[in-house]
Order: sequence, then C-alpha cells, then structure tokens
Amino acid sequence: MKLLKIYLDTSVINFLFAEDAPDFKRVTIDFFEHYVRRKVYQVYVSEVVIREIEQTSDANQKERLLNVIAEYDLRVLPLTDEANKLALLYLAERILPEKKLDDARHIALTTVNQIDILLSWNFKHLANINKQLAVKVINEREGYFYPMLLTNPMEVLYEDD
Repeated sequence: MKLLKIYLDTSVINFLFAEDAPDFKRVTIDFFEHYVRRKVYQVYVSEVVIREIEQTSDANQKERLLNVIAEYDLRVLPLTDEANKLALLYLAERILPEKKLDDARHIALTTVNQIDILLSWNFKHLANINKQLAVKVINEREGYFYPMLLTNPMEVLYEDD
C-alpha cells in the first residue's frame, strides 16, 4: 500500500510547543510521535516553512522549531518557479488574501508535488473546505488533477488503531 504524502505548514510545527493551546498541542505531539517518527506517512515541509521559522524572533524557539525538521527527518521541498506562479494565481483569483503569499505557496507546493494532504492548524486560510474547493477549481483549470485535501492533524490520527 502506498504511503500517503503529507505536507506540513509552519503552524503544525509551532503547535508542538503551543502552551496556550493544550488540546492542539497534544494532537500535534501525537501526530509526530505516532505517525511521523514511525514513518506511517511521507512527511514534507518546504523552504517556505524554513524561511518562516527563521523569521522567529525568539532564538530558542527558532532553534526548537528548526530541530523538529532534523529530528523527524522531514523532507524539504524547494520553492520552484512553477509553485510560485501557481501561488500568485491563487492570490490573483482571491482564493487567499494578497498578504498571504506564503500560505498560497504552501498550497501550491502541495499541488505541484502531488502531495495528498496539506496539514495546518490555520483554519481560516488553509485547513478549510471552502478553500479546498476553490483551490480545486483553479488547479483543474491549470491542469493539476491530483486530488488534495486541506485539513488539520486531527483528521489523520488514529488510522491504524
């Protein structure tokens, strides 16, 4: 059976340390410990995620977040011209607000790399059925027919119980 490919946006990594959101933190830790560590899924991040982490002002937090990528051996995707062009199209089509280029890039990277699921705790701009449907319309118009889900970590837990 083919392993599902999952792309993590920066919010998922951040919630490993989210003391102010204990329920989401617990779910995120469960996801990393039971699925990422055991390689139940092929898990990806991107140069965009690394750049967002590098903008973290707290040096200790930045180090913790970057260490997650190394510790869990997450695959890092480059931001290609193809993905960037698609991200700009999402903004032009008003799928996402103009100021959310990196969120658009997360979706575009998931699309062009034929990744099954984009996981995020960002319900407003990413883990959102309305966004998923709008992205599907644009993707298919642009020739991307690989199915993709925009969802949150709770939706991929406990598959093997």
